[in-house]
Amino acid sequence: MFSIIKSLGLLGLDSYMIDVELNISSGKHTVEIVGLPDTAVSEARDRIIAALHNSGFEMHLTSRYTFNLAPADIKKEGSIYDLPMAIAVLSATKQIMGDYKNAAFIGELSLSGEIKGVKGILPMVMAAKANALRDIYIPADNASEAAVIDGINIYPVSTVKELAEHINDIKKLSPLELVPFKHYELPDFLPDFKDVKGQYEVKRALEVAAAGGHNVMMIGPPGSGKSMLAKRIPTILPDITVDEALETTKIYSLSGNLSKDKPIVNYRPFRAPHHSVSPAGLSGGGTIPKPGELSLAHNGVLFLDELPEFNRSTMEVLRQPIENGKITISRAACALTYPCSVMLICAMNPCPCGYYGHPTRKCSCPNGAPGRYLSKVSGPLLDRLDIHIEVPPVEYNQLSDTECGESSAEIRQRVNAARKIQQERFRDTNITCNAKMTSSLTRKYCVLSESAAKTLEISFEKLGLSARAYDKILKVARTIADLDESEKIENKHILEAIQYRSLDRKFWKA
Repeated sequence: MFSIIKSLGLLGLDSYMIDVELNISSGKHTVEIVGLPDTAVSEARDRIIAALHNSGFEMHLTSRYTFNLAPADIKKEGSIYDLPMAIAVLSATKQIMGDYKNAAFIGELSLSGEIKGVKGILPMVMAAKANALRDIYIPADNASEAAVIDGINIYPVSTVKELAEHINDIKKLSPLELVPFKHYELPDFLPDFKDVKGQYEVKRALEVAAAGGHNVMMIGPPGSGKSMLAKRIPTILPDITVDEALETTKIYSLSGNLSKDKPIVNYRPFRAPHHSVSPAGLSGGGTIPKPGELSLAHNGVLFLDELPEFNRSTMEVLRQPIENGKITISRAACALTYPCSVMLICAMNPCPCGYYGHPTRKCSCPNGAPGRYLSKVSGPLLDRLDIHIEVPPVEYNQLSDTECGESSAEIRQRVNAARKIQQERFRDTNITCNAKMTSSLTRKYCVLSESAAKTLEISFEKLGLSARAYDKILKVARTIADLDESEKIENKHILEAIQYRSLDRKFWKA
């Protein structure tokens, strides 16, 4: 007796088709699973036997069962093949007789025959659709996650018996109804920029950063509001597009970070790992590498508070990914690439005591301590941060002011308008914002007025800017011009952009 059932596997964010082949022959009762299974896959034999028995089906204990998970040269991981292997048994033994040749099955079995939820459903459903399958059967616990995909019949199932009755036309199941994508509505309890006293220049810099997806370094003394400002950034981020939402959700699905209440990531992520995070925690890792904090912040914000407190090797992990928008993790078993197009926000004190360069308080650090502290942040990493902004201490008259400042909703409105200009500009490319422009696109769209070009030329020579800094200035100036709805970059735009690259001359003296 022989049967083939279709399923899907995961390799990073990519999903691929798998044929679960079963051959039943006479002989001593054994259950063998081949095709590079890991321990979780190998243990499926016990779950399948118990699940079928407790669901009222037979599995002959006088036969030899050999499962092959093809292609056999790719490592199979997890418990997602329990259900297709159980269906292969029922098909080979003629206990189900329906039409399932153009269908795929995914799910983990409990010993009672219930079907449990698994990680990575969204990319697998998308792969099933891409491979022109008509039906896919998934755990009921994963139903809400898959409901955003149209063009394929998605059946949520709770038990093996329920699925068998559907296939045998005893009691048919209904496919999921498509759930339209909706943008995340900001709840009222989120902190608002209107409550921030003073710090007008910093709020302006964060608005520019949100509008263009630019990386930011904030430096200032303790209590100046760096962390407070960073926590309000989610309230001014632009709306996430449908494509961005699906791509981000795939990462969260794979890492198991989705909930039933929020099956789709319809907002831009905001991740703030502690400074004790390891390089692997930031970049991703494991025998079969899983996404790290960088990838979990994809299409959103990665906030690193107290940047010099991070391990040097952890900080250096950031250099290539924030430039390329992706990270490749190589292991003996495989090399996987995850997207990590993030807006990096860093905050730090200027020295261990925090008061180096303070207008009124004297730094109490020993001689050379501020320099050693600042040198923990390497020049190449600093150069990759588009905007450098000083967060000064807030004066008493600003703190005691009872008037509210500009709200997050008002700022977000301008940010969305600027981002729509960029989406239209880059509609025929895979670029989503000004910060991600290639060199050729920068030359094409960063057109300077005559006075702006002259100002940039003088600044480049006077400040000793690097080629990367020159490129960053142009991109930031393009975003500032978009906020002004200006087609050409004018002198005022380039002056503001240059101002955002001068802070390192005060603290990191070249």
